[in-house]
Amino acid sequence: MGHFVLRTKNGYDFLEVASALQKSIRRDDVVVAAFFGVELWQSGYGNYLWKRLYTISAEDCWGLITHEIDALHNGYELVNKGSKEPKGRIFIGKAIILLCECYKSRDADHLNNLAVDKLALTDPQILAALDDARREPLEVPEYTFDIHTKKGRKMGKTKAQFFHDEHEALSPRLPGLFDNLVP
Repeated sequence: MGHFVLRTKNGYDFLEVASALQKSIRRDDVVVAAFFGVELWQSGYGNYLWKRLYTISAEDCWGLITHEIDALHNGYELVNKGSKEPKGRIFIGKAIILLCECYKSRDADHLNNLAVDKLALTDPQILAALDDARREPLEVPEYTFDIHTKKGRKMGKTKAQFFHDEHEALSPRLPGLFDNLVP
């Protein structure tokens, strides 16, 4: 009996797209992040996309960026109220750009893992950038595959590698409270 794989509109593995989105934001790779963010949105996963953007804002970003993501989500909800077709892609684009460009810190996630797992470890421009990113399909980046993806687990990726690789990939990065504990 085969394993069911949820696919996006263009045939990508849903979980790989979600992972690529978050990891590209960590790396300040706005083109890849926009491509996979719009891929989720156009595939009918807008609600999931917003949940993921909120999570990224708390898990990977320093400061009060979650307030900005909340404001953008409110704007998105407002323009979609009563609409039969999804609108407001501009709010998604701006959220992705802000998340890419803000300082990164995984302190909240590190704290959770240390405490729980006890581990020692201008609008037209935005639209143009999104349209450019959608013109040609992208390969799912290699950094997508880690302990959180089926393919990454098959490749033997570990949680320790994840902590190290994702911490090193943060861009731009501020020094964090737990940096000395990350292998």
